[in-house]
Amino acid sequence: LKTSTFSTSFHQTEERKMKYVIVSGGVVSGLGKGVTISSLGRMLIGCGLRVTSIKIDPYLNVDAGTMSPFEHGEVFVLGDGAESDLDLGNYERFLGINLTADHNITTGKIYREVIARERKGDYLGKTVQVVPHITNEIQDWIERVAQIPVDETGEAADVCLIEVGGTVGDIESSIFFEALRQFQFRVNPENFCLMFVSLVPILSDEQKNKAYSA
Repeated sequence: LKTSTFSTSFHQTEERKMKYVIVSGGVVSGLGKGVTISSLGRMLIGCGLRVTSIKIDPYLNVDAGTMSPFEHGEVFVLGDGAESDLDLGNYERFLGINLTADHNITTGKIYREVIARERKGDYLGKTVQVVPHITNEIQDWIERVAQIPVDETGEAADVCLIEVGGTVGDIESSIFFEALRQFQFRVNPENFCLMFVSLVPILSDEQKNKAYSA
């Protein structure tokens, strides 16, 4: 795991700031980003913190409900009836939380929201662009959903764990990483942490990290 500088000051104050931990992956998908988030969340809960989680799926589908299980795997049905990625099931079981459809962000959902606003005239005639309109929508969505209570306390979480599906090399993921790059300045870098999960294969008894370092 490769981590950036992250403030470990979690003490509650009157102006408590949400902490955000983003987990992404490289080289290949399916390395265990979801398990990493779930395990990290369990440790934070053990420290007395409340956690929530968000899964970002960069595909254009609105949700996983219409996707072939042979291609994407089975869906996990949330309490509100939403069909989502199986990682949200991991989060709920590991962390003892109840998530909603909005905790699974997809490119399809983001573009649907932005286009609906454009049709209503919310952008006041401006040219709607990927930057800033799509990136702003992603950041607004994360901030809004992070404040939704997900446990029996009925209070907002202290830490929001965010998984970016796929790998950092995927073209479809690029807009989310740009939004997250901007997001660190919105919430202040001291409240923002990046974690990177990567494959370091062993070939001929030697670890090869070229793909990881690239």
